[in-house]
Amino acid sequence: MTDSKINISDELKVKLRELADRYEVASFTKEDPSQFLRWYRPEEGRGTVADVEAASFIAAMLAFGSRKQFISKIREILETSDRSLGSITEWLKQGKYTSDFPRGAAKFYRFYSYDDMQVFFEELRDILKEAGSLGEFVKAKMYDGGATGVSPVRRGSERPRSGLERGEGIPLLHEIVSSSFPKSAIVPKGRSSANKRIHMFLRWMVRRGSPVDLGIWDWADPASLLIPLDVHVMQEAAKLGLIAEGAAASRKTAECLTAALAEVFPGDPCRGDFALFGLGVDVL
Repeated sequence: MTDSKINISDELKVKLRELADRYEVASFTKEDPSQFLRWYRPEEGRGTVADVEAASFIAAMLAFGSRKQFISKIREILETSDRSLGSITEWLKQGKYTSDFPRGAAKFYRFYSYDDMQVFFEELRDILKEAGSLGEFVKAKMYDGGATGVSPVRRGSERPRSGLERGEGIPLLHEIVSSSFPKSAIVPKGRSSANKRIHMFLRWMVRRGSPVDLGIWDWADPASLLIPLDVHVMQEAAKLGLIAEGAAASRKTAECLTAALAEVFPGDPCRGDFALFGLGVDVL
């Protein structure tokens, strides 16, 4: 956490809120990996909530590098599973990926091989078979403990405590997700790392009342989320003095920026992700 509170002018607060209003709109998803949040639409009878979570998680884990390239790779996986069984969760649970998806050391995307993807699918399959959905799995771990390296939340408590409330810098949700994929190279690890892709996935699942984020994990607290750090977000945040110039893409930097954005967006600091994105388009 920050050693001292960052002073943010009223003028900057107003500007950031205006930018968030302008860019947190449905059209944001058009060129963004968040487009895959609505690949399945349970409200229309197309897929289940478990399908939504699994598709979103796969999308988040591959969302780095060239957007054009990773979006086509995510689409390839989802289209393959839909052709096979019409459901990403059934495709995983029934192990159809072992026959429908290649194996080998050849690269599927960037430095991840087809074998890396098979390990990732296997661990996600095990979670789905155990709990039925990724959300139910994480929720059970959040309340009952049991995830490797994660302290269980006190049983009977009114709501889970975030990592920030416990004085540990990283939210419990992140610890659970990361530690639940011990063999997968694709799921980010490390308590000192920014782990941007996991935090982006959590933003999608937890933030409510958004035309972009789904908010289907209504048992989790948006105030406990950390900002998903990427190069653009850090550049804009540094220009505004919200983080130090030259700061590393680390957990500490994510905590500092989240704490600053909580002053602008109380209870929902990750709304600032849209504002900082907007700064790359607008002239402050």
